Amino acid sequence: MGLLIFSQLALTCKDQVATEKYYTKYFGFKRARVAVLPDGSQIIFLKMMDSAFYLELFQATEESKLPAPTNDGIQYPGVRQIGFKVDDVDAKLAEMGDDAKITLGPLTFDDFIPGWKTVWISDPDDNIVEISQGFTDEDNPPKLEG
Repeated sequence: MGLLIFSQLALTCKDQVATEKYYTKYFGFKRARVAVLPDGSQIIFLKMMDSAFYLELFQATEESKLPAPTNDGIQYPGVRQIGFKVDDVDAKLAEMGDDAKITLGPLTFDDFIPGWKTVWISDPDDNIVEISQGFTDEDNPPKLEG
């Protein structure tokens, strides 16, 4: 297989500016490009610093017909959450202050992975964002069967 990089996640935003400010201020993204489309709308490309990963921000053109997700994300097929690893969940929450709209947690998962702690928050568009510390890979995870 040739080049394969997980490169982007597209978000449809209530307010592109508010969403851009949120992810640049708290999660290390910076504006990389703005593409103006023929209808005058734009796509804002935010690049995560020191990576090849982008958020693409699109302006919403209609209201959601679904309720905003709660807790740790949606329970039906779709993107459940956006996740970020940090050194210290509590420090990240303190940094974010009132912008950290907690939907669940913080919770510890020491019974599964010692040191694993997670909190879920809501971004300006009601997407669930997971912030966690201490997650580690399993040495020998079970093989995929079937």
